[in-house]
Amino acid sequence: MVARLKVTVGQYSDKGVKTENQDSLGYSVPSNLVMLETKGVACALADGISSSAEGKQASQACITGFITDYFSTPDSWSVKQSGGKVLTAINTWMHGQSSYYKDVSRGLASTFSAIVIKSTTAHLFHVGDSRIYLFRDGELEQLTTDHRIRIDDDKEYLGRAFGVDYCLDIDYKSLTVEQGDRFVLTTDGVHDVISDKQLRSLMRGDNSDLAALAEQICRQAIEQQSPDNVSCQVLRVDQLPSQDPNEVFAQLTKLPFPPELYEGVILDGYRISRELHASSTSQLYLAVDTETGDKVVLKTPSVNFEDDPAYLERFQLEEWIGRRVDNPHVVRTVEQKRPRRFLYYVLEHVNGKTLEQWLDDVGTLDLKTVRELVPQIANGLRAFHRLDMLHQDLKPGNIMISHDGVLKIIDFGSTKIAGIADISTPVERRELLGTKHYTAPEYLLGKPGTPQSDLFSLGCIVYQMLTGKLPYGEKLAAVRDQRGLNRLRYRPVSESISDIPHWVDKAIRKAVQLSPESRYEATSEFESDLVKPNPDYLREEQLPLMQRHPVGFWRSLTIVLLISNLLLLYLLTRQ
Repeated sequence: MVARLKVTVGQYSDKGVKTENQDSLGYSVPSNLVMLETKGVACALADGISSSAEGKQASQACITGFITDYFSTPDSWSVKQSGGKVLTAINTWMHGQSSYYKDVSRGLASTFSAIVIKSTTAHLFHVGDSRIYLFRDGELEQLTTDHRIRIDDDKEYLGRAFGVDYCLDIDYKSLTVEQGDRFVLTTDGVHDVISDKQLRSLMRGDNSDLAALAEQICRQAIEQQSPDNVSCQVLRVDQLPSQDPNEVFAQLTKLPFPPELYEGVILDGYRISRELHASSTSQLYLAVDTETGDKVVLKTPSVNFEDDPAYLERFQLEEWIGRRVDNPHVVRTVEQKRPRRFLYYVLEHVNGKTLEQWLDDVGTLDLKTVRELVPQIANGLRAFHRLDMLHQDLKPGNIMISHDGVLKIIDFGSTKIAGIADISTPVERRELLGTKHYTAPEYLLGKPGTPQSDLFSLGCIVYQMLTGKLPYGEKLAAVRDQRGLNRLRYRPVSESISDIPHWVDKAIRKAVQLSPESRYEATSEFESDLVKPNPDYLREEQLPLMQRHPVGFWRSLTIVLLISNLLLLYLLTRQ
């Protein structure tokens, strides 16, 4: 039996000695099992800054905005990405609202602390001096840091809060959850008067009723003369999701592998025309939908992996990805309206050839053509990155070009989905590297990828389209460690094309830097620098050769001196 995530939440809030309660709190436990798995549960608490007359509105905006918008983010996003994007938007809105008030004291400002539990991991977001504690095995641990700045023994002020500044640094951390863990969220009206020792003692008591426990903690703070509003939430992890490997495998193999397919065979209403491509991992068939007459492509799994759960999960995720990436430069997954009896999925048919086949036919491309093609590939890549996905196998063979010149990225077999990576599974997920000649060096060193990793692959493709070669030759594929990486040297495009502008070569060189931090931050910057000279590159071109290429300069000078000395020696021996 598959176990689902189960939690219990209790909360309580009181204005205390204040005339108004500026605290807000809320939580959401999705009843939809898919939402529970892909987004988890969320619990949040906020404390409107007492110096602001709009403190209540500020704290409510934080809670309502986070609880509502977090669950509206794409299910391909990681929790970190989802929470960060939502909270940044909330802060921007609050700061903008504050600008309408001439009186600074009427601005919107609030502290905020939230916990999201997805699968077996807790994700914490925190700004200000509210707190999140973990109570485990009878011990209490403060997980957040108070953003207070102390001036002297009697004076301190809040260093960070929502709505105070356009830019906001949000603390984030994650930790593995254990069944029975309890998380406690409190505002400063509680923890400023109740010591950790007292709180630990209250948590150790009979607290099966979490709402009563949260109220007891707040009442204790009021009894100890708390000068502020008091709010507390307690979240208990009753059950963690777990899956029996046999049940997971049974789910993955729910649909059998298709029978042998050949011309004329009809599979679930698709008539096979011919095989388009076959590899050790999959097959592609051109087919016709017998109901609509549309040409489509069927992708079927390889029988070589019918007992490999990691392969089966990855194959089924390819269709999952295709349904979510909606972009004219990414091949489209066709929604199937008829019942499916076998394991396969359907793609749109692109009437054309791969970029690899095209380059084999024509050799190299001129700069004008490359400039027309790059924005299409970059546009498709951005569609993945916006969904917190990395393609990880961008190469000429995975780019289709139609007869009317439209490029489409294909093959999602190596794509990494951050939101899926957040979910624990008994399936051993193996990181699939793309073709090593186009693979970013960080992958070869076992490091995680970033959007700059896909940019590296794009840079290699641009280099190849212009020169017919690769920027580091065949040596990149042989790299196994940092030492091997350090020995690689970029080959300027000018070695193959004499009339290439210096600044175009510089743009490509930056895109394929061995260190991801040295590459462009965005593909749009690379696109722009291929078309319009980057002023920095023009300035570099005007520098003396010794400053632009010091190694090449001294190497050339050494050769010239050596030849001169040999010539002088020859003349002396003739006398």
